[in-house]
Amino acid sequence: MSAIVSGGSATAIAAYRASLHRRRLLLALLAAIAVVAFLADIAVGPSPLPASEALRALFDPSSASPLARTVVWQARLPPSVMAVLVGMALAAAGAEMQTILNNPLASPFTLGISSAAACGAALAIVLGLAIPGLPARWAVSGNAFLFAFASVALLQLVIRWRGAGVETLVLLGIALVFTFNAIVALIQFVASQDALQQLVFWTLGSLGRTQWDGIVLVAVVLVLVIPFSWRAAWRLTVLRLGEERARGLGVDVGALRFAALLRISLLAAAAVAMVGTIGFIGLVAPHVARLLLGEDHRFLLPGSLLCGAAIMSLAATASEMLVRGAVLPLGIVTALVGLPVFMMLILGGRRRR
Repeated sequence: MSAIVSGGSATAIAAYRASLHRRRLLLALLAAIAVVAFLADIAVGPSPLPASEALRALFDPSSASPLARTVVWQARLPPSVMAVLVGMALAAAGAEMQTILNNPLASPFTLGISSAAACGAALAIVLGLAIPGLPARWAVSGNAFLFAFASVALLQLVIRWRGAGVETLVLLGIALVFTFNAIVALIQFVASQDALQQLVFWTLGSLGRTQWDGIVLVAVVLVLVIPFSWRAAWRLTVLRLGEERARGLGVDVGALRFAALLRISLLAAAAVAMVGTIGFIGLVAPHVARLLLGEDHRFLLPGSLLCGAAIMSLAATASEMLVRGAVLPLGIVTALVGLPVFMMLILGGRRRR
């Protein structure tokens, strides 16, 4: 009997090690895809610069022409880097949101984060109401970040005060979505034509306004937040087994959900504040990572980061190629591409079950 048990344990250990090896290989493959997508985003652009010349200017600037260096380092590189960072931020937020809400349809915008950010941006663009002392060029982004973060903070306060569960959290988030959308609609109604055009362009999402200081801000948020997500990986994985089982294993579900929502709000607020509303990234990227790597957050989190970066870079590339000589708003591209991909993921998942 002991020999049988020992043999079974050895088989289980070997299978576990094989699973770990397979997941590491998949992560390496996702990293390679993300790098290729990033380079493709830099190589492609509305300006008539050959891809080979663009890549030469990136890797060996001294051998490239002054025009190529200017186009790559000043016009193409900042939006490409921002695409990677925003994709990672939204994907990480989406992975944690789907876990703490136990809802595969959840995304960073489920709780009204994007609607709140749009409301803050509308106040700055149309009415000129911004954070006192903030430079004018940061007014829209500052307002968007403040409102997005405050919306989740408000939900946190209500949940902790009432001791409500996931269902109440989602319902309150939906109520915030409609509330902020109504306020934005009211602001649009009284806006001038120029202000309305700026607001619509912002809500469509774009990388065209990217500056290096904005890139630094999103990068700092990622560097500060992701290590805490990594530390919570085991508890988040256990939470996927159900709240009761997680509590039985010693996980403080309330504290875990509170900390996760704080991380989600920071990541989503930073991303939305810099580039506007970009849909489907936080929904699709975690799904792809979960299908490839499973529910273990030690692999799901880095997989989501890489999937988010790759999808955003590919979407940015598509936005530059679909209309010759123009760059489409990124939110339109992610919606057009993300919806059919998401439907395929859902239908594929149902067939497997």
